[in-house]
Amino acid sequence: MLPPTIPIFPLPNAVLFPSVFMPLHIFEARYRAMVADALAGDRIIGMVLLRAGFEADYEGRPPVFPVGCAGVITHSERLADGRFNIVLKGLEKFRIVDEDTSKPYRLAQVEVLPELVAEAERAELHRMRQRVEALLVAAVEREGGEPRFPPAIPDEDLVNALAQFMGLEPLERQALLERNGVFSRCRGLIELLEMKTMGRAAWKGGAVH
Repeated sequence: MLPPTIPIFPLPNAVLFPSVFMPLHIFEARYRAMVADALAGDRIIGMVLLRAGFEADYEGRPPVFPVGCAGVITHSERLADGRFNIVLKGLEKFRIVDEDTSKPYRLAQVEVLPELVAEAERAELHRMRQRVEALLVAAVEREGGEPRFPPAIPDEDLVNALAQFMGLEPLERQALLERNGVFSRCRGLIELLEMKTMGRAAWKGGAVH
């Protein structure tokens, strides 16, 4: 369970999903302080996507999408000049309720958005996973690649990993994150893949660009 207030790290192109890893390079002074405080505490940071037009107020508190995903720092390296290389593992989805301005970096009061898969949905989720894999296999083979899907990955983890690592636009990934749970997210992935395989995007190396 997340604490009621967590630091948030807004970026223009990164969307974190539960149970998925994300490497990050931290160089801004305010976010170096954020990472240092997180490492001294519960190691939790919330990732959120910046809204369009953020450039005008990037040094301040530009608008962000209210739904993000919190992660725990699993690995960290502090460089000689104070920058950090860290790896986050996605934990739970959240919605921003309010912001706290007491720190140089951004703090948000959040409510957790649980993502449980109902037992009645598990068989259908597995069938949809197979549909996702079939779409990806066909796309990769058309490009002369060799598709690989580790079968040991649980259905929900594979869906989240594909949502994060496929070459989707940031807004497409955000829309998938905001879906009401993994079952709905898998449906969204299928819709995107079917749309892109109809010629609305080019495939290369197993990812959609």
